Amino acid sequence: MVRDSAPLKGGRGSATMVQKCKLCSRENSIDILSQTIKPYNAEDSEKFKTIVEFECRGLEPVDFQPQAGFAAEGAESGTPFNDINLLEKDWNDYDEKTKESVGIYEVTHKFRYCSDGS
Repeated sequence: MVRDSAPLKGGRGSATMVQKCKLCSRENSIDILSQTIKPYNAEDSEKFKTIVEFECRGLEPVDFQPQAGFAAEGAESGTPFNDINLLEKDWNDYDEKTKESVGIYEVTHKFRYCSDGS
């Protein structure tokens, strides 16, 4: 889920997160580039894959805490599973169509930093 944007100081657009430095009063921001959001599918399992890109100005993400708002679809049945909460880094449910347990386990992440936009 992409949050609403907050306006940047001086009418310079908006960003997903805007934070003012308490020491120097500089405004820093991180914007989720919504056009870069990609699904993570069963065939991607146990591999790192870029699923979203951010534009960072003065801030650098260091951790990711998945929470609610994720969705999945049964690989074989197409059964939708909505509003998945990954706060515990694991999720499981039961797919009535296939009569099998389904789940997401051991969610991990890493950030890849690019300064040239690639």
